[in-house]
Amino acid sequence: MNAANLRARVRAEMTEEIKQVARRHLATDGANLSLRAVARDLGMASSAVYRYFASRDDLLTALIIDAYDAVGESAEQAAAAHDEPAERWVAIGHAVRDWALANPHQWALIYGSPVPGYQAPQDTIVPATRVIFALAGTIQMALAGGRITTVPPQPEGRFGEELAVVGTHFGTGVPAYLVGAGMTGFINLCGAVSAELFGQLNNSVDEDRRGFFEWQMRATAAFAGLS
Repeated sequence: MNAANLRARVRAEMTEEIKQVARRHLATDGANLSLRAVARDLGMASSAVYRYFASRDDLLTALIIDAYDAVGESAEQAAAAHDEPAERWVAIGHAVRDWALANPHQWALIYGSPVPGYQAPQDTIVPATRVIFALAGTIQMALAGGRITTVPPQPEGRFGEELAVVGTHFGTGVPAYLVGAGMTGFINLCGAVSAELFGQLNNSVDEDRRGFFEWQMRATAAFAGLS
């Protein structure tokens, strides 16, 4: 291994170690990360950490992208394992929920309250859409395969026109209703997972939260015509 490759590997390993320590801080400090605290845990001078991440926001961005990619990969793997649209839809939901339960602080970082003073850069957009496109792809697959035979009329009002414009990005023939149903499914998915993680199901649904979650996912599948 030449010197350049060795330096690149060392840098990659150090970058990952910094992110691992920062993720531990998410559990105790939330998104209120301190590069000085991360450096202290690593036994490094804070100036050394700045050689890898120029600011707290740069480190947050790296953690956000990693989290979006991780949950997105889980959703995509679940989608690839199912050919039947409704089952694929439900499997995506379970994969997202399972990832969130295993990584609650990373979920809170990407789907919780916005971090004060932080403005997400363009780099986060594509990773953030991976779960969305897994759900949208399920609707497209069902529509193209003739599995959605009855679509209600286009929603009325200005929002219906906006949904129709969004539909053009998914190709011709995607009705505004299905665009809205897909968005509704994603919103409900995030809300259901967050409600469970943040204690909103306590003392109501305690023994079979997975079953309750699947019931919700099948309801949104039916709303999207994936029966």
